Formats: sequence, C-alpha cells, structure tokens
Amino acid sequence: MLLKSALPKIRWKYWVKPWQQVDWLLFCLPIAASIFGGLMILSTELNQPVTDWWWHWLVAGIGTIIALFLARLRYENLIQWHWVTYGLTNFSLIAVMVAGTAAKGAQRWISIAGFNVQPSEFAKVGIIITLAALLHKRTASSIESFFRALAITAVPWGLVFLQPDLATSLVFGAIVIGMLYWANANPGWIILLISPIVAAILFGISWPLSEPITFKEISFLKEISLSPLGLFWAGAMGIVGWQTLPWRKFGLGAIGAWSLNMLGGELGVFAWNHVLHDYQKNRLSVFMNPEHDPLGAGYHLIQSRIAIGAGEIWGWGLFKGPMTQLNFVPEQHTDFIFSAVGEEFGFIGCLVVLFVFCLICFRLLHVAQTAKDNFGSLLAIGVLSMIVFQLIVNIGMTVGLAPVAGIPLPWMSYGRSAMLTNFIALGIVESVANFRQRQKYY
Repeated sequence: MLLKSALPKIRWKYWVKPWQQVDWLLFCLPIAASIFGGLMILSTELNQPVTDWWWHWLVAGIGTIIALFLARLRYENLIQWHWVTYGLTNFSLIAVMVAGTAAKGAQRWISIAGFNVQPSEFAKVGIIITLAALLHKRTASSIESFFRALAITAVPWGLVFLQPDLATSLVFGAIVIGMLYWANANPGWIILLISPIVAAILFGISWPLSEPITFKEISFLKEISLSPLGLFWAGAMGIVGWQTLPWRKFGLGAIGAWSLNMLGGELGVFAWNHVLHDYQKNRLSVFMNPEHDPLGAGYHLIQSRIAIGAGEIWGWGLFKGPMTQLNFVPEQHTDFIFSAVGEEFGFIGCLVVLFVFCLICFRLLHVAQTAKDNFGSLLAIGVLSMIVFQLIVNIGMTVGLAPVAGIPLPWMSYGRSAMLTNFIALGIVESVANFRQRQKYY
C-alpha cells in the first residue's frame, strides 16, 4: 500500500485532454482505409520485387502523427498566415516547372533527398486555407467577392494546368465550387462558372447534324465550329445570366453569359485540336467506348471492369484474385486500386469501402456544420469537396462511368504526396472539431 501511494498516479486524462473534442470516428476511419489500402497494394504486387505497400503504411503512419499534431493546434492561426501559404503554394508550383522531374509526359515532381515530391498535391490544402480565409472575411454573396475568390484561385490552377496536370486542376475546380457554394454564392453564378466546360463538350458534338457547322470557306473563320447543342446551351446560359447577374441593364448579364459560353465552346474545340496531348484526349474520350482501342487507351478500363465483375458477390479472397495476381490491370496499386477490392472482396467488399467513405464525408459535413466560425466551417467543406470529387471520379473511372483522369482514391491508392496531403487536411479539420464550442445537453 505504501509503495502504491508513493508512486505518482498516471493521469491519462491529462495526456488525452488536448484531443478530447477530436472526432475520433473521423480520425480512425481514414487510418483503417490506409491499412486496408496497404493490404490491397500488397496483393497487387505480391509477385513483384517491390515494397510499395510498406511505404504506403510508413507514410500513413507519418501522416497520422502530423494529423494528431495539427489537431491540437488552433486552426484560427492559419488566418494570419494565409498569404504566406498562398505564396509558398505558388512558389512550389513554379519551382516544379523550373527544376522538376518529368515522367509520363508531365513535369510534376521535385526530387528532395532522393524522394519525388508532388507540390500540386499539397497545393490543394494551400488553396483551401487561402479561400477559407478570404471567404471568412467576406462571403461570396456579392459578385465582387465571388470574382475575387476566382482570381486568387486562377494563379495556382493555371500553374498546375501548365505542368500539365489536368486531374489535379479538376480537383481545384471542385474545391472552389464547394467552398463558394458554402459561402453563400448565388447558385446561378456557380452554374455559369461551370457552363463554359459544358459548352466546350457540347460544341464538339454534332448531333442532331452529321457534322458541326464550320466556316472552312472563310480563312479567318475556318477554326470556328458550332453545334445545335452548343448554341442551345449558350442561349440557356444567357437566360441564367440575365436572371442572376447584377448587370441587367441593356441585357449585359445575358450578353456576357452567352458570350462566355460561346468563347468557352470555341476554346474547347481549339484546345482539343491543338493543346491537349494525345494521352489526355484518349483518357477523356475512350471511357465511352473502350472497345474501340482495346489494346491501347481502352485497355485499363476493360481490364478493370473484368476484374470487378469477376469478384461477383463475395470475391475470390485476399491474395487470390487471378486478374490482380497476374497483373492484368496496369497501375492497379495507384489509380485502379478499387478494381483489386472488387475482385478479391466482391460486391460486398465494394459496398463496405463505399460505406466507410460515406461515413468520412458525413463526419466532415458534421464538423463543418458545428464549427464555431465560418473559417473552420469553410476549411471542413474544402476538404469534403476534395475528398468527394476524388472518390467519385476514381471509382467512376474504374467501373467505366468516368474518364481515366489519374485521380487517386484517398488513403487507399499508393502515392506518398497524396497520402500526406490527405492526412494534413484531416488534421486541420480535426483542429476545427477539437476547438469548437462544447455542446451542452439538457
């Protein structure tokens, strides 16, 4: 008894107190996804002399420590550093263009101490912090603040697009749209923001005509291409602009929206013909008919769909999927990790993975709704937008419902920079949860 009373009591509450308000379900689910992702990576490379699964777990462990560290720091301090964050984000993106390492037709990595670091991944967190700080001070309910947010985003987005990294630039767009919507932007403005991309697609579709309307007989108009669908879309967006934009006098809002979509459509046709690389065009178009090029651009999609379909209800079992073990699916440990899940754990395994990600997204939304200020709420929504978009596109492309865009599955696909980025984002959201006002129940 004397010895017991002499020993100091272990005050476990004292050590846990800095994290007592953390959303532990939100914290543990990504860790579980990372562990499971490592098993899937091991399965895809079981017969290869590589150790990517080990690196996956190691980086996830480092990311977990970083997330715990960030969770006990006050996220409000990021407001005063948001311009520094923005500057470092742009500097890193410029650095990769000047002194980066090129691979697979793109220059996206910087070699640091023998490791390839992808600055565009960390730029996602940088733009989330910057936009949250700006929209916290002034919401997107006015057209001035709306365009201010777009102008701030345009610089890093353009630098990422020029690498070229089309996939990450699309993630940037999803982050901006989600945060603008949460910051009370007019839904019509968001529709107009997306509309030029839709116009770029529709202007390349000739239906119901056999060929788009062209002006080849006039030299300076020979690059112009029109389609009935594109013209109809531009007219519809003109109506949206007339109803939502503040410049209704003389129909300036309608004319501006119509012109924007006409210009977007023509730029889309021009980019398709003169800017995009062949592999980018193949990725964007082949998902609609992968059998058109079964041994080329469509090979990934065909093999991925076969692997998922072969899993049926319960799957073949861990390390037993024939398509996975014989390496029929290229890049399966990165962008196509979900096909390994489908083959080895079947339809039920896919549902479990989707359920886990749905829980993560719901917890992120809950943190956004219960944050004590707009800044914290916007940070959580930015991370939610990033995760949801990557989730939809990655799983969509493995089953043939989306183009092969090179977007990894969060916490499951192999990618060291992407893994650290996701855990840094998670740590920031957990800080929002940790320092929100304690709820009282009566």
